[in-house]
Amino acid sequence: MIFGEAMLEYHSQGGHGLRYGGDTLNTAIHLARAGHDVAYVTAVGTDPISDALVAEWQDEGIDTRFVLRHPTRNPGIYAIHLDEHGERSFLYWRDKSAAREMFELDGMKDALAAAAEAKLLYFSLITLAIIGASGREQLFDVSDKRRAAGLPVAYDSNFRPALWSNIADARDVSQRAAKFCSIGLPTNSDERELWNTNESDVEIARRWSDEGRLVALKAGESGCLLMRSQQQEPDMIPTRKVKVVDTSGAGDAFNGGFLSAYLAGKDPIACVEAGQSLARQIIGRMGAVPR
Repeated sequence: MIFGEAMLEYHSQGGHGLRYGGDTLNTAIHLARAGHDVAYVTAVGTDPISDALVAEWQDEGIDTRFVLRHPTRNPGIYAIHLDEHGERSFLYWRDKSAAREMFELDGMKDALAAAAEAKLLYFSLITLAIIGASGREQLFDVSDKRRAAGLPVAYDSNFRPALWSNIADARDVSQRAAKFCSIGLPTNSDERELWNTNESDVEIARRWSDEGRLVALKAGESGCLLMRSQQQEPDMIPTRKVKVVDTSGAGDAFNGGFLSAYLAGKDPIACVEAGQSLARQIIGRMGAVPR
């Protein structure tokens, strides 16, 4: 079960038809395409575009029972611009997005009850940024209960500075989320920006490995650092370089591939390799989730 925000997408390279994205939604689609049962929890409006979004997610195989409807708000919008190297920059219009108030809507109680028993719970720091303090406490409460029951919680510290008025709040929230998770999926650049640190990849991986959690630190072209329970030093899992067309959604794809393999019972190294394989496919094509 995945919590997050889905938005309408405008891409500088153009394209036809309805486009959408969002970090956790991208991962949800990858998991659904791999054959997993995935419920996505978010909020959209009651407008025709929101209807079309929900219909497209259903076509992808996503369980949309917990895509809640806000009576006065609509989906947020973001724009992607690519440079000549395929690196992306973003603009957002999301201050009034429906997802920001999802925890205030009818149906959230049922969604949280389902999340408490799901095979896997996944969310990101972006999720935690947009749902506000009350929503965070509710999601943390479910995560804490799952941890006590030995059920997995996956977390990605996907940091977007513009979503936070105070970096100290972002750091506190991310630290709390990490304590509740059993699977950590951070990215080295996010961690350095969030903590204003020059820590090495190894130092970041060690910091994340507290309390015996499974950690896969995404390190770009260098590959991935894997830390398992009771492990003293991370394993470096290199990746194969490919021609980069569009880096949008690379981390989301890694998370999708990793979690898909995890749910299939694969060992941690195989999970990392599955994540890397899917990420390579994504950066070699246009779009965060090629359609």
